[in-house]
Amino acid sequence: MELYLDTANLAEVERFAKILPIQGVTTNPSIIAKEKRSILTALGELQQIIGKEKLLFAQVIAHTADDMVKEALYLREQIENLVVKVPVTAEGLIAIKALTAQGIPTLGTAVYGAGQGFLAALAGAKYIAPYVNRIDAQGGDGVGAVAELQTLLDLHKPDSMVLAASFRTPRQVLDCMLAGARSITVGCDVMELFITDPAVFAAIDKFDRDWHTAFGKNTF
Repeated sequence: MELYLDTANLAEVERFAKILPIQGVTTNPSIIAKEKRSILTALGELQQIIGKEKLLFAQVIAHTADDMVKEALYLREQIENLVVKVPVTAEGLIAIKALTAQGIPTLGTAVYGAGQGFLAALAGAKYIAPYVNRIDAQGGDGVGAVAELQTLLDLHKPDSMVLAASFRTPRQVLDCMLAGARSITVGCDVMELFITDPAVFAAIDKFDRDWHTAFGKNTF
């Protein structure tokens, strides 16, 4: 199971990298723009925090296959361990095929259905990113799309992986893992919900009170 953080906020990455066994960080144009730093500056700073052995993901912004490939090659020249995110459009599929032929790992992104994602896998994408909550917001079944895509990959393209993305709740994350997704990227707001349940702290407070009542000290 591969766990990624979906952010470019340096403070958040530094904090969660100490807590979680993350395999890297995913970004997209909106995430980079939010931090108001150039993409190369942001990626370089992120790499300093997580280390070169971890993966970074960054997305091309071009709309034609030729320009997508040019951007991908440029980004890979700067960040050696980068996985290039390519939207799964007709032009994107051409770019994924071309980049795969050159040995450059890609992630097919902006996936809203299992069939669309499976085409990216057939084109050679290492990772496929279904947008779980966005699918739900359109009246679809995001977790169901992940389950369908995972089944297709298991049957026909086991060297590609679902990298489920776009979550609003921890429940969506858990359901995707239960559906078989072998990699997942989670925003820090949702990740925070996994470790800050008020009931947990209430239980710890009760343990402390009971201990202090009985023994009056903070140690054994």
